Amino acid sequence: MNEPELIDEILENVKTIAVVGISNKPDRASYGVSAQMQKRGYRIVPVNPVLREILGEPCYPSLREIPFPVDMVNVFRAPEFVPEIVEDTIAIGVKYLWLQEGVVHPAAIAHAEASGIRVVADLCLYKEHLRWQADRVAR
Repeated sequence: MNEPELIDEILENVKTIAVVGISNKPDRASYGVSAQMQKRGYRIVPVNPVLREILGEPCYPSLREIPFPVDMVNVFRAPEFVPEIVEDTIAIGVKYLWLQEGVVHPAAIAHAEASGIRVVADLCLYKEHLRWQADRVAR
């Protein structure tokens, strides 16, 4: 988990990111990170049961209701919700799971990894993307 090679692999290969717990409030991290990743060419798939659209994309009530494949699930929910999100991630066959800063659930992470999902936890996707871009420019 959190190996630099894994983070590089994700940022190079992922195209579609389902964002669980995204908010429609621009001052929230879930909105800001998603907006920045969208600007950088990633397709954002909002997942929030009380919203209809975010960032110009339709919002889905759950991961299981997304009608097309996604490459990664990015989580902005409290740790106690991670086990259910892991079950949904397994059910829809997603290869990568990213738990944002402050989101850690060791048992759920172990279950995800045992199920073949590659996991990054307690890191900000956008910050890691900025680092990754800087590393690519420096090469």
